[in-house]
Amino acid sequence: MKTILSFLKPFKLSIIIAYSLTLVELTAELLFPLFLGLMIDQGIVPANMDKIQMWGAIMIAVTIILFFAGIINSYYSSHISTASAYQIREKLFEHIQQFSFEQLNIYPTSMLLTRFTNDIRQIQNTIFMALRIMLKAPLMVFGSIMMSFIVNPQISIIFLIIVPVLIVFLYWVLMKGSSMFSTVQKRIDQVNRIIQENIAGMRIIKAFLRKDHENNRFTKTNRLLQRETQTAFRFVEASMPVLLLVMNVSLVFILWFGNKQSIAGTAAVGDVVAIVNYALRTVMSVSMFTFIALAFSRAKASSERIEEILTEKVSSENTSSQLTDKNITGKIACQHVSFTYPNSRVNVLEDITFDIQPREQLAILGATGSGKSTLFQLFPRLYQPTKGSIFIDDEPIDAYPIDQLRHDIGYVSQIPLLFTGTIAENITFGKELATEAEVIQAAKDAQIHKSIMSFPDQYQTVIGQKGVNLSGGQKQRISIARALIRKPKILMLDDSTSALDMHTESLLLDAIDSYDCTIIIITQKVSTAKRANRILLLDEGRILHIDSHEELLKKSQLYQDIVTSQSQKEVANVE
Repeated sequence: MKTILSFLKPFKLSIIIAYSLTLVELTAELLFPLFLGLMIDQGIVPANMDKIQMWGAIMIAVTIILFFAGIINSYYSSHISTASAYQIREKLFEHIQQFSFEQLNIYPTSMLLTRFTNDIRQIQNTIFMALRIMLKAPLMVFGSIMMSFIVNPQISIIFLIIVPVLIVFLYWVLMKGSSMFSTVQKRIDQVNRIIQENIAGMRIIKAFLRKDHENNRFTKTNRLLQRETQTAFRFVEASMPVLLLVMNVSLVFILWFGNKQSIAGTAAVGDVVAIVNYALRTVMSVSMFTFIALAFSRAKASSERIEEILTEKVSSENTSSQLTDKNITGKIACQHVSFTYPNSRVNVLEDITFDIQPREQLAILGATGSGKSTLFQLFPRLYQPTKGSIFIDDEPIDAYPIDQLRHDIGYVSQIPLLFTGTIAENITFGKELATEAEVIQAAKDAQIHKSIMSFPDQYQTVIGQKGVNLSGGQKQRISIARALIRKPKILMLDDSTSALDMHTESLLLDAIDSYDCTIIIITQKVSTAKRANRILLLDEGRILHIDSHEELLKKSQLYQDIVTSQSQKEVANVE
């Protein structure tokens, strides 16, 4: 909770005002039964109308003060709770942006979404409750006991017996409930994960007629969430009848004993009425503890989950600034590079050694799982090599500030990802201050300009989530335009022309030939690979050969088999 409470520091003055108003409310409520008892003893019993009017006017004034204090308190409480939740959300988002790929693998998307939504909402509600009633309830219990002893110590002795027992009971409920609600939050993570996967993969589910399977999978997880939630709520809510039973028995005892004291003449009727009112306020305050315990239990579990993210150490990517002024030309060298993913013992890449000259084009071929995409992710330092070194322009890659390095790299991932917004906004994602002319030129080079102009809103056409309203080829070409607009010194295309026909792909490759950059392209097409200066063959994370198309045909049996296989497919397609 310490990290979460630190977000309340900017609101110290507002918190002081809120709690001051709470004390005003508390004072008014505690004085009300006392004034009522005095009105009975001094006005009603002796039939003194002047005293009745005096105490009645005082009680009305107290009620008005109570009303305005409550309204202003609610205003400040809601402001503090919503503003602090906003800051937590901002800090959480900013912190996640700095996570490395290794850290993002630890925290699934569904888990992070739950923290942004459900967990922060629980904390926001609890902060509001803490400012509004969480302090008021225990003080009301304590104040009611003190005022009862001021009115009549003999009748009030019952409070000293009952209240400590209830406090111990509520503490046990709070600790037990916190553990239960922590489990509930984990179940919510699982439900969110299934929903996310289902919505993202709806086309596949329908195509493979897996609707019933997905329904059963969701029902099973949803039922577990239902059971855990029911168990937690039942446990916490069951404490309320116990509290009310004990307090109502105490109330009956106060009435019985007060009646005896009144008959004996040792207690006034007004004293008994005042103590009964204090007992009722104690009952109400203690019953509030059930809701407070419920909210605090959930907030405690949620705050621990958010703190887990916020306290996750983020490794500094900008390890050096000694090359801030150096312009990258695009020369790349890998020396004995090996890589293993976190929590794995298997090398995805092993002893990779090769170099690329500025403006050279290198094609990478290999079977699925051979480590092609993994190798790509090492150049912009999305991952760090487990062993070996990577050099850019003969300087260690770690010597470059991460912003400068990635600014000079145009990276197009294997699966094109577009953001909700217009086509122009998605292209300028690669260069925020790009001019309209630059956007159009990048689109033309990516061979998507004609398609964009055919849309009713052209470059202002709104793209649905992940580009749902575009074809695979259109998404790939917009992603390529997003990389080209940067005028990168190193252009990396991760099988990003797979959805293009031969003619469109040829025009695209001709266009990027004019760019002053080193080009590395992962492809499965020999027709694409042979346009490159050299071809690198990867197999199970190792380099088999690296040479030109003609040389590989002479000395690589694997490359010969790939060429033969694709030639046969082309002939078969023609036939």
